[in-house]
Amino acid sequence: MVGLDIGSSSVKVVELKKSRESYELVSVGLEPLSPETVVDGAIIDALTVSSSIDRIYTSQKVKNKNVATSVSGHSVIIKKVTLPALPDDELWDQVYADAGQYIPFDIADVSLDYQVLGASPTGDALEVLLVAVKREKINNYQSALIGRTLALVDVDAFALQNAFEVNYEPDPDTTVALLNIGASVMNINIVRGGAPLFTRDVSVGGNQYTDALQKELELSFEDAENLKRGQAMPGVSEEQKSAVLRSVSEILVLEIQKTFDFFRATAGAELISHLYAAGGAARTPGLLDMLREEFQMPVEELDPFRRITYNPAKFSDEYIQEIAPRLSVCVGLGLRSFDEA
Repeated sequence: MVGLDIGSSSVKVVELKKSRESYELVSVGLEPLSPETVVDGAIIDALTVSSSIDRIYTSQKVKNKNVATSVSGHSVIIKKVTLPALPDDELWDQVYADAGQYIPFDIADVSLDYQVLGASPTGDALEVLLVAVKREKINNYQSALIGRTLALVDVDAFALQNAFEVNYEPDPDTTVALLNIGASVMNINIVRGGAPLFTRDVSVGGNQYTDALQKELELSFEDAENLKRGQAMPGVSEEQKSAVLRSVSEILVLEIQKTFDFFRATAGAELISHLYAAGGAARTPGLLDMLREEFQMPVEELDPFRRITYNPAKFSDEYIQEIAPRLSVCVGLGLRSFDEA
């Protein structure tokens, strides 16, 4: 499968292949989207998104038409539940029977799946991760895949976790927080080893920085975007820019703090020891420093290509370094091609 990440600000495509024990980057491409194309996670202009995918496929000579994509937001429900320890062939019926009490939508209107995480602490039951997505959300994404097959739908937070696990091989007893700070949504996933403990999507992201710069400094959208990404702007001092960016970063940090507080209230003594940030907004000047200051823990940018090789004659180190934060979810989706189950 080809990993396809349809975000609010761009479409990303990653194609990988496996050789021996490593993974190699075959194709990668990004196409920017205008702000009204994808709004609050919903594809408003499917033809524009489809055309963007076409351009990436053509420029990168991608042939594989099977794609894996991912979703997040209010249409996605993730719950960890405890179910009786049943054989595999009976567990699905139990999941379906119990799902209605955890899902605030009509069960007929969702696509449902589950993953057994392991035995419960008492040993006489199973801990199961239940995931449901509204069918209309999947149909909305399907509408942009003209001429291609939607082979798999993942969740943004879990695709990010997949990229993290392959590239960092986490200690099974260490708990970390994974942030994907996109243009309009921030996915927060707290994981221990390979097990997700708590996930939350927050409707804040890079667009808030752009909006604030536009409003406070009376800039156009394009100038605000360029300023956010580090370009100098006539008439705007570094102090002015930093003050606006910091005010928005404080909102993001507050939402992360709320998530951590809620997690600790439900998980007891679980200690988050490290924070990894991905997504285009992760490179907003001052944000990672503010996270280090606030949470007093190691904070670093997640590198989705840390253990993925690529041909330097085809992809320069500078290009991979530039696009890396925006590709974490997409790499995680591309890696789903190699799932054992």
